[in-house]
Amino acid sequence: MNGRISDRFHGVLSRRELLGAASTTACIFAFGAMAGASGGAPPQTLPPLPYAANALEPVISANTISFHYGKHHKAYIDNLNKLVEGTDLAGMPLEKIIAATAGKSDKVAIFNNAAQAWNHAFYWQSLKPNGGGEPPAALKQKIDSSFGSLDACKKELAAAATGQFGSGWAWLVLEGGKLKVVKTSNADNPMTQGMKPLLTIDVWEHAYYLDYQNRRADYVGAVIEKLINWQFAAQNLGGK
Repeated sequence: MNGRISDRFHGVLSRRELLGAASTTACIFAFGAMAGASGGAPPQTLPPLPYAANALEPVISANTISFHYGKHHKAYIDNLNKLVEGTDLAGMPLEKIIAATAGKSDKVAIFNNAAQAWNHAFYWQSLKPNGGGEPPAALKQKIDSSFGSLDACKKELAAAATGQFGSGWAWLVLEGGKLKVVKTSNADNPMTQGMKPLLTIDVWEHAYYLDYQNRRADYVGAVIEKLINWQFAAQNLGGK
């Protein structure tokens, strides 16, 4: 990523902030800048992975990462740059592009590529080598109060990820002070519904098919138990 938004991720917004394209949000997400001011601003760039391509093995292979990150994620960035070139959306942060195009039939292609670029960057951060385990205390307390237990939360997350028909995403989100699990289709993002994403699991086939073929449930279970980044979710929640 370039340095056009400092070190904070501005993507997790309330509905009012998102639809108003607000430019300041205190969600900690240090994968760098996604865009900057228009008028000669450089194009969107592919953010670096937060770990080596083979760091998630054996759950997710370096081969899958090479295609998923190096081909699919990059394609969303490249397509978006082509679509917004010469428009007033060029140089905007991804979340502002998402806000400006969500629900607009004449901007579907732009929305899809901007949202997929955002979703993928968020997904990479939602995973980490030697993940899973016990969440940080503040997040664990919120999980217990919202779901009853960590196991119940993980079961809901797994059910959403395996039950999503076709391509999409499963999310742990904050809404109205309570955690919940939601799923979205294709490029859709819970920010556009006023929710704050804490972490996500990609269930597009390109996320797992080279390693698991049609065994999505095995991929989802392994991600939740061995890779899920509860620390990242806690940072987004505002915990320690």
